[in-house]
Amino acid sequence: MNPPHSEDRAHQRTLVVHYAGTWSEAVVIRGLLESAGIASPAPTTTDPFPLRETPRGTHGVEIQVLESQVDDARRVIAEHLTSADEFPPEENEISTEET
Repeated sequence: MNPPHSEDRAHQRTLVVHYAGTWSEAVVIRGLLESAGIASPAPTTTDPFPLRETPRGTHGVEIQVLESQVDDARRVIAEHLTSADEFPPEENEISTEET
């Protein structure tokens, strides 16, 4: 993954690579992308009272990346989604209940 030079970034458009179902999911995915060296601008909104979670029936939170990083971003997201399917949270949680 070679990040584009800063002057190249200014002339590239961003493309949607994923629709996260919730803001929480969007934050996790954006963090994974940024850890992999892939720039992902935060969603912008002009709403002074944004919703914490996306309402049912909407398309979700857009995850955007630079056009030159689309393939790498889709790979990172696919790996994350695959690992999330293999290890659902309830199987990984440590029970704190005493028996």
